[in-house]
Amino acid sequence: MTETVKNRGWTMTFAGLGINLALGILYAWSMFKSAIESSIKAGGPDAFTWDLAKVNDPYSVCCLVFAFAMILAGKCQDKFGPRATACTGGLLVGLGLTWISQSTSYTAWVLGFGVLVGAGMGFGYSASTPPGLKWFPASKTGVIAGLIVAGFGVAPVYIAPLSGYLIKSMGISQAMLVYAITFVVVVCGLSMFLENPPAGYVPVETGNVTIKKKAAHNDVHWKDAIKTADFWKLWAIYFVGAGAGLMIISSVAGLAKKSMGEYAFLAVAIMAIGNAGGRVIAGILSDKIGRYQTIMAVHLFQAVLMLFCIPLLGSQHTNAVTIVLLATLIGFNYGANLALFPAIAKDLWGIKSYGVNYGILFTAWGVGGFVLSKVSQMLKITTGSMTSSFVIAAILLCSSGVLTMTLGSKEVKVKEEELEGAFFHPGLGLTMADGGEKINPEEERKS
Repeated sequence: MTETVKNRGWTMTFAGLGINLALGILYAWSMFKSAIESSIKAGGPDAFTWDLAKVNDPYSVCCLVFAFAMILAGKCQDKFGPRATACTGGLLVGLGLTWISQSTSYTAWVLGFGVLVGAGMGFGYSASTPPGLKWFPASKTGVIAGLIVAGFGVAPVYIAPLSGYLIKSMGISQAMLVYAITFVVVVCGLSMFLENPPAGYVPVETGNVTIKKKAAHNDVHWKDAIKTADFWKLWAIYFVGAGAGLMIISSVAGLAKKSMGEYAFLAVAIMAIGNAGGRVIAGILSDKIGRYQTIMAVHLFQAVLMLFCIPLLGSQHTNAVTIVLLATLIGFNYGANLALFPAIAKDLWGIKSYGVNYGILFTAWGVGGFVLSKVSQMLKITTGSMTSSFVIAAILLCSSGVLTMTLGSKEVKVKEEELEGAFFHPGLGLTMADGGEKINPEEERKS
């Protein structure tokens, strides 16, 4: 007995994208950091009184907590579903932003922005991607993952100018309160649209897709995934790609101020466009030429860009167009990682334990962001320049690009089984079709 089920993949995709648009406040940190630094230098009764070497700490901690929260959030997503998980994320972000809106304390910002907002981002981000992937077939994994996570990357396009306006008109504390209220409403509201496809949902391919396919049964438990050498190679590559990108993102407003003044927020916004574009384009490209080849290309290109930035750092007359172009390209390469690694996690280890498997791999993103942004800030205070940071990042990116070539030649290692009729992959749905079939498990076993 089969039952026709309407495909809701695009609803999941755009709901996830919307959630990430709110959670992408992380990438506007350079705007908040600039305001905090200005407050420290200006002084006064209500000013921030932090050590300048510690200004990046809330951001660094946020990246770290975000990443490790993804493991717990992944388990929650796999067990309780995406709706409750995403809503929990929205509430945590709102609570953290509300707390820091009432304080200029270093500790409050590390705990409020770093821990609570970071955990909330982990829960929301973890729940936004799997529902979309589960309604689509393997042939669209890259592009769907890219579209959903693009929301997180493109968020600074509106958050950067909005933050500039709010900070200027009401101060950074009140700006955080406005974000707290808004993001709780948006994230919790959109989470109500998220749901997994029903058990036994089978896609019905349309158009020119061949009806007879091979089904992939490659669901791997996290304990088995982490025993492989490729897992740790991927972790190291992700660490470098994410850390190098986050290092620049956390400082781009300050770097742009020299040549763009009060319009430095434009560099942040345009970098976000590159960030989002990299996620979508890399996702599409990886579906065609392979994930590993795409990763190697973006890491080596990013290394070249890092070296190209060095002579511009000490210049007092750097053209604003050059700054914007570099920011866009760096954002593009960084964003590519956020589409490629979720796709690789699904390719290699399947969808059944996707939340936990990708959550563990995603710790590389958090550790990379924490370590390299922290090192970058310390080197800047010590040397007065970011030159050393760019050199270190370029060397690491070249190394990770080379490391990609040592990964297993087969990106998807599966036990294959011939299936007649529709192309079946456990838990996945169709791509551009209007519906699919829900197959009785008993009948499936008999066939």
